[in-house]
Amino acid sequence: MGNKGKLIVVLFIVMSISIIISSCTGKIEESNNEPVSKTEFVLGTVATIKLYDNAADEVFSEAFGKLKEIEDKMTINEGNSEVMDINSRAGKDLARVSDETFYVIERGKYFSELSEGKFEISIGPLVKLWNIGTKEAKVPTEEEIERRKALVDFKNIFLNEDEKSVMLKKEGMVLDLGGIAKGFGVDEVVRILKGHGVKHAIINLGGNVFAYGNKPDGTPWKVGVQNPKSPRGDYVGIAEVVNKTVVTSGIYERYFEKEGKRYHHILDPSTGYPVENTLAGVSIISESSIDADSLSTAAFALGIDKGIELIESLENVEAVFVTKNSEVHITSGLKKNFKLTDLNFKLVE
Repeated sequence: MGNKGKLIVVLFIVMSISIIISSCTGKIEESNNEPVSKTEFVLGTVATIKLYDNAADEVFSEAFGKLKEIEDKMTINEGNSEVMDINSRAGKDLARVSDETFYVIERGKYFSELSEGKFEISIGPLVKLWNIGTKEAKVPTEEEIERRKALVDFKNIFLNEDEKSVMLKKEGMVLDLGGIAKGFGVDEVVRILKGHGVKHAIINLGGNVFAYGNKPDGTPWKVGVQNPKSPRGDYVGIAEVVNKTVVTSGIYERYFEKEGKRYHHILDPSTGYPVENTLAGVSIISESSIDADSLSTAAFALGIDKGIELIESLENVEAVFVTKNSEVHITSGLKKNFKLTDLNFKLVE
């Protein structure tokens, strides 16, 4: 990643992000009314930070530097990351890691348990087998899937809190933090912005959007909720949020087609195949992006009934569920601040 051709593509993508920031009305108190935006390719996706105040170069440098640091620690695709070290020692030995990597794995294991394994940070063997999102994507054989399924189980992740070390109990297990690391990255950028006294900002890390603070005119941000049937940028409705993240998982993100059948990237650990249910996508709205990142996958994989039940059981977490037959279901806390804008969809009360 990082060549000129890819940069052109990702810059085009970032122009299509589903974030609606309506024009400010009335007098704006901030001395700098025009936002300053910077974009880089990191954590395997496009990252854009838009600051409406205190837009110093050092803020951008620190924020993007932190994202690159997280990538270096948690990637499983290149280099000598801490997660790759864990995977290389699977079934053999403990690997000592940084506090950050330990925290992300710990949270990942928590959400794996909370979702009864539908969100699964040890999904790596199946992810590598399908290779969805790469040129090597394929439909594996039943035998291949069964062999890899046996290596997927969050209960076989051993964590030593005192020594900040991790061990995968079975040889061949593979941790994959792709479903949670971006969320952690967004939360770390938020921490950095707070440290620099920033009051208004938009963070977009490959669709993990954080509406930081409120708009400069004091009103809530208006964030478009992704239409999971369309390319990124189209939205089914608008949520008004202040200091919250919006994260979507769905069938639109990464997929390939074989003999007329579409295979998307959200895999069901219990079957070894892409999740099959009535949902096209789930958007989570919460105060923590690492939570929303995990929960969007978990709720999608659980299906609409169990997914809604899970989200309703959690404090300060809301969700928008979009079905394949164009129904939109929202959790109870969104009834006053979500507006359906695409009349091709039906809001189910």
